[in-house]
Amino acid sequence: MSHESIWADLIGVEFRQGYLDAEGVRTRYLMSGSEDKPLLLLLHGTGGHAEAYVRNLRAHGEHFWTVAFDAVGHGYSDKPRIEYEIPQYAAHVLAVMKALGRNRALLSGESLGGWIASYIAIHHPGAVERLVLNTTGGWTAHPEVMERIKSLSMRAVEQPDWEFIRKRLELLMHDPAKVNDDLIAARQTIYSQPGYSEVMNDILCLQEMEIRRRNMFTPEDYARVAAPTLVLWTSHDPTANPIEGKQIADMIRGAQFVVMPQCGHWPQFEDPDTFNRIHIDFLLGRPVEPIG
Repeated sequence: MSHESIWADLIGVEFRQGYLDAEGVRTRYLMSGSEDKPLLLLLHGTGGHAEAYVRNLRAHGEHFWTVAFDAVGHGYSDKPRIEYEIPQYAAHVLAVMKALGRNRALLSGESLGGWIASYIAIHHPGAVERLVLNTTGGWTAHPEVMERIKSLSMRAVEQPDWEFIRKRLELLMHDPAKVNDDLIAARQTIYSQPGYSEVMNDILCLQEMEIRRRNMFTPEDYARVAAPTLVLWTSHDPTANPIEGKQIADMIRGAQFVVMPQCGHWPQFEDPDTFNRIHIDFLLGRPVEPIG
């Protein structure tokens, strides 16, 4: 059996790892492509990190200045004790954009990242050229899902042993075999940082119903999205079903809707070839071919 690894995903890819100052928040990034291309920002989900996009840097770097970065409070970025609600995350994304010397970008967000990207598209429309909402948050509030995310995430940071980190990552996949040792090791190292359990507790505030509801969007909010939008869902997303994804697409004027089969919450990682094709076609303004 071949060994899958993050390094194997990056062999032959011209990429950089580094840090930038996003208005005082030291922010870690993975970057591919050249600065003369359109800027694409890739936004990960709750408790995640830039490695969520390692299988997408090569393909996207051919067309875009592609930057996946650790959100404030996540990964190896700074972890200030702030209110970890959507406006605060959005301010960090806009600060990253500014630090990169741009005031406009293509935004693609998965889960929490899509929630943040939606907020920016609603409240800062001039900053968004095109928008991809990938198994996005911001519309649904299922108590059983919220409790599962909260309990598994806190357990993973309080006792970041190998097998439990694996279980937390398997929550993201339709096929649990897609969770490889490198991905487990990367997240285990991140979750083992001193003080990470305290900041994770802060991050998980959006899994509390009262806080979540005040950050959620209304149909009127989604109707304000002016950027061309792709809502990308999956057949086996553990947080919400495709019907709920279609509801989001229907509220955004002209939005396209695609469902990727045999994928969970991380389609960009589980089926990168299909994701990359759909994603790049949309971001370049090409017709998005149906799946199947």
